[in-house]
Amino acid sequence: MKILVPVKRVVDYNVKVRVKADQSGVELANVKMAMNPFDEIAIEEAVRLKEAGVASEVVAVSCGVPACQETLRAALAIGADRAVLVTSVVELQPLAVAKILKAIVEKEAPSLVILGKQAIDDDANQVGQMLAALLDWPQATFASKVEASDGQVRVTREIDGGLETLAMPLPAVITTDLRLNEPRYATLPNIMKAKKKPLETVAGESLGVDLAPRLTTLKVVEPPSRKAGILVADVAQLVDKLKNEAQVL
Repeated sequence: MKILVPVKRVVDYNVKVRVKADQSGVELANVKMAMNPFDEIAIEEAVRLKEAGVASEVVAVSCGVPACQETLRAALAIGADRAVLVTSVVELQPLAVAKILKAIVEKEAPSLVILGKQAIDDDANQVGQMLAALLDWPQATFASKVEASDGQVRVTREIDGGLETLAMPLPAVITTDLRLNEPRYATLPNIMKAKKKPLETVAGESLGVDLAPRLTTLKVVEPPSRKAGILVADVAQLVDKLKNEAQVL
């Protein structure tokens, strides 16, 4: 069984995000970038399925600028066998990414696609669902446990009311939640080996996919700063401030 794992290059989650001076977007110049944390979980799960003998090959794929090769090399260091980079000079929005992934799926013919439930930069939570719809494949989102065998996959997913377990025939699409696993650290030998693993580059325009953005960003602003809190001497003073200053009573 082949598993395809899309990964995205995003601002490192430890970095404080800054808005550009012209409010056109987020500042990316000289900012540390990394693999989207949910995609790290997806890669880890795919590698675990391979180590368990369920999968035979793990292929990582990323879409965007040439610098996304770094993200793919990180996926290869975790345990992916090879990688595919789809380059594009235009802004890639969720629908365009889903269409690109559909073209890659048709080329690679994987039995399972595992990807993060969302990216921490746009928080769209759309690509997995859109890809499943375009492929007309069954899907399970927000997975916290995955078991694959005998041509089907059982997924325990997190919902508002608790947990739900689904059984689906392969091929299928799964999006990962935080509690699915804890990604391993790539060791130095594996990082060195990743440099020799195959990484194919494909021009997005060559896939015959409409990549034109459907949405236009008008303005990006930082959230308003919160006022500092104060200490009150007793309950009477608290009630007074809630009533006369905050006017919530």
